[in-house]
Amino acid sequence: MRSRRSTRLNKGALVAATSALVLLPAGAAYAGSGPATPPSHPQKPARSTAPSPEGNPASRLARTAGVCDDAVPIGERGLIKRGTETIASVKQFYSKKCDENYGYVWVWDSFHKTAAPYDVTAGVYSYSDDTVHAATSWNGTKQQEFWTDGAKTVDQCTSGIGSLRPAGTPQAYQAASQKRC
Repeated sequence: MRSRRSTRLNKGALVAATSALVLLPAGAAYAGSGPATPPSHPQKPARSTAPSPEGNPASRLARTAGVCDDAVPIGERGLIKRGTETIASVKQFYSKKCDENYGYVWVWDSFHKTAAPYDVTAGVYSYSDDTVHAATSWNGTKQQEFWTDGAKTVDQCTSGIGSLRPAGTPQAYQAASQKRC
């Protein structure tokens, strides 16, 4: 037979244990409660695949064009202007891993949101052989981001080049990024 004292202690212990469980958040992990990532395998944050004015070699369109994931911008960007209004940026990217240059055009939000379809060209201009490499064009598009294929021009002096011709305009507006040797 149980004594009253032991029943009272058991009830007290039960209340204390239940209260402690209520204070613990559901699904919480505590030291030693699960597998740890070994220090030799640090986790990397996921890389964004969103297109951007800066140029993102991990974007869907960059990957479609075959842009290597280590590509970085080189030289100062060029600005495509219509009068005093900037409507697009032109850049050149370089990949050490793939040994290639890429042309890049970004249509600015202020123009992109209000413009009818437009024509865009992009390429890598070589001052060494006076040729546009990886020349690409898009007609009647509302796309905002444009990448060229890779150009085997890293041993030459080059610039990214681009043009944008709004619908109803007979001539394109154009620009080039800074010359890089």
